[in-house]
Amino acid sequence: MITNEPSQQVTPLSNEEPSGFPQQVVRHDLASPPAAPQFSQPWLDVVKALFIWAGSVGLLIFVPVIFAIPYVAYNWINTGPPTAQALATDKNLLFLSIAGILPTHLLTLLLVWMYVTGVLWAFILLVLREISLPQLRQYIATAARRPFFKTLGFEWPKNLNPLVTTALAVLLAFVLLFIGWAVTQVLGGNKTQLDLLIESSLPARFATAFIAVLTAPLVEELIYRGVVYSALERAAGVAIAVIVVSLLFAGVHVFQYWDNIGVITVITLLSFSLTLARAYSGSVLPPFIIHLVFNGIQSLVLALAPFIDKSLLEKGEQITPTTPGLELIGHLFHYLCHMT
Repeated sequence: MITNEPSQQVTPLSNEEPSGFPQQVVRHDLASPPAAPQFSQPWLDVVKALFIWAGSVGLLIFVPVIFAIPYVAYNWINTGPPTAQALATDKNLLFLSIAGILPTHLLTLLLVWMYVTGVLWAFILLVLREISLPQLRQYIATAARRPFFKTLGFEWPKNLNPLVTTALAVLLAFVLLFIGWAVTQVLGGNKTQLDLLIESSLPARFATAFIAVLTAPLVEELIYRGVVYSALERAAGVAIAVIVVSLLFAGVHVFQYWDNIGVITVITLLSFSLTLARAYSGSVLPPFIIHLVFNGIQSLVLALAPFIDKSLLEKGEQITPTTPGLELIGHLFHYLCHMT
């Protein structure tokens, strides 16, 4: 009902604190505490990427050894403890050490996936008891839906047509092969440890050719031009990323070719070419195609060579290749024998 009575006067609110609570005193003469120093996120990503790279190298060293241990143990039980020299020249063991690279590459792909999706750090948090097991399961289920290849830049470049990209990559691979042939002809050099390993037997030769095409280009490009390059480019720029990644890739291969300066020169040239292709295109796919064609042609020649030159079938009897993994397991068994 509307009346003509005057409304009650409303008393404005005062600035005083509610009854029973003292007014808060703000001190403006006190400086706020300095923020805790934090590691730059881009450089933290570089540390993580280098951790993944180191993990891939560790897998490459130890997984083939673990893969070959049952064979060594079987021989030990039946014929006695083997010597390091016997292990380094056993054709079956050499073949197993090459075949062991396949599970190595599969484990490396798993490691890269865990890095890209963040599952690896979730496992670390689980170990540190920062998250629970149900939370980890939920995180993995969410992470599995993330675009793995797209996150690493494994897609067609945005500034180039796919057909043009493929044609240029294949052409560059042939150019690098020709330059590599010319360099090795000029500089010469002895047979590398990889050459001796390949020539130890036909199975070793075919296994090397198979892995060089099937898994090596993909795994190596995802590690070097995908994980490590991306992190370094964000933190230090293109130039530093190209130099560091190229030297890392070439450096890992030096042991296989350490006694042949010509091959080391070629692998260094290949490494810089692949990384520059990554930098120019902004994608991992072009260097992957170059790498695939480069390895593919060499693998084809590697597989057909014994049928063209029959003398290669007999060279396996005259060589004594060694690998770091086999030398390691040889010295380990030698040590264990003296401990018993």
